[in-house]
Amino acid sequence: MYTEVVTGMLQRCSILILIYLLPVTAVQAMPPIQHWVTEKGARVYFVPATELPMVDVNLTFAAGGARDAGHPGLASLTNTLLDKGAAGLDADEISRRVESLGASLGSGSERDMAWLTLRSLSDSGHLQPALDILRDVAGAPDFNNRDFMRERERMLVGLRHAEQSPSTIAEYTFYKAVYGSHPYASRPEGTEESLKALTLEQLREYYRRYYVAGNVVIGIVGDLDRAAAEALAEKVTGKLQVGQRAAPLPPVAPLGKSDLQRLYHPSTQTHVRMGAPGMHRGDPDYFPLYVGNQILGGGGLVSRLNEAVREQRGLSYSVNSYFIPMEQDGPYLFSLQTRNDQVDEALTVMRETLQKFVDKGPTQKELTSAVKNITGGFPLRIENNSKILSYIVMIGFYGLPLDYLETFNENVDAVTVEQINDAFKRRVHPDNMVTVIVGGNS
Repeated sequence: MYTEVVTGMLQRCSILILIYLLPVTAVQAMPPIQHWVTEKGARVYFVPATELPMVDVNLTFAAGGARDAGHPGLASLTNTLLDKGAAGLDADEISRRVESLGASLGSGSERDMAWLTLRSLSDSGHLQPALDILRDVAGAPDFNNRDFMRERERMLVGLRHAEQSPSTIAEYTFYKAVYGSHPYASRPEGTEESLKALTLEQLREYYRRYYVAGNVVIGIVGDLDRAAAEALAEKVTGKLQVGQRAAPLPPVAPLGKSDLQRLYHPSTQTHVRMGAPGMHRGDPDYFPLYVGNQILGGGGLVSRLNEAVREQRGLSYSVNSYFIPMEQDGPYLFSLQTRNDQVDEALTVMRETLQKFVDKGPTQKELTSAVKNITGGFPLRIENNSKILSYIVMIGFYGLPLDYLETFNENVDAVTVEQINDAFKRRVHPDNMVTVIVGGNS
């Protein structure tokens, strides 16, 4: 008996070792992304995943805060109202029906986009009524005055609460300073003044303009075949008007000059945001900038910024840098949080570390380590349906190649020290950045 147990344990260990030693390409393998356009013009991206009896659906519209057209909060409030009443059902009834099906319905918006999501069991008895709800929420929202007034007040309350956070203040001040008159400068959640000025008719008009089949990307991942996925896409867009895709956002202008803003806030910690326009989705410099930043400030505890600011000097518990690629150039953002009396020293060290990296670039050892970290962790990014769905929606929304996931690791592997040096020297200018400091007196 003992021998059998030991033998079984050794066999299982051998299997685990073999799995661990498999090439990353084998571990991360997934079915190719399938793409088509519905009769109404909706763009669909589908990955079958039959391991679990679940289906995840995402409808993403080019209807984010950057299209508020001078009315900050308009996109967010419009999106919020979609599931608060649709096809004659109020929010409570929609919620009750979704819960009775064991499904989940979600929504949200950012600067570039707004979305609706649905997760449901894949059997017809659960999936079809869940899709009926998604179709009605997307295509037949009520937009009644009672819901409008209630949700606008909730947003106002949330806004007032957010104003107590130095981190939130630093973020929206940073965007305003970096983007000036560009739509990305608009605060997606709105301001107290802008929210109070919004009207229900503005929301209805915004919905009619942007929540149309021609302006949506549909992502589907789950226990379906192609025919069922096609039927699903036609169903959820059944009540949408045809419409057309939103016009592209205007290009982002480079910063004209550096800017430093200090804002007092009664806090023991000071929050710093520093940066400038960075890159967009599909940017030709994406991989050199992405891998380079992994070394500089995106690699967590092993990044140069963390080593210089936190480990060597103990100036901050949190310091990092990251690109936020969007339709147009999103920001390259440096962030740190430190004691009020240390902010100037911490900021100086952060700037010096950035300047040294731009001047001299990474070492080959740093690049090898960063590439290994990125490619080794890639399978975790597509380990479940929700993560795959996020990627395929991003691919569809920004028009990236369908093999983006398949070629991701080889594109990372191909990055050289020389490419990083070249990209950072051309694209990152430490002496021409916006710096926002929010906190108590130092």
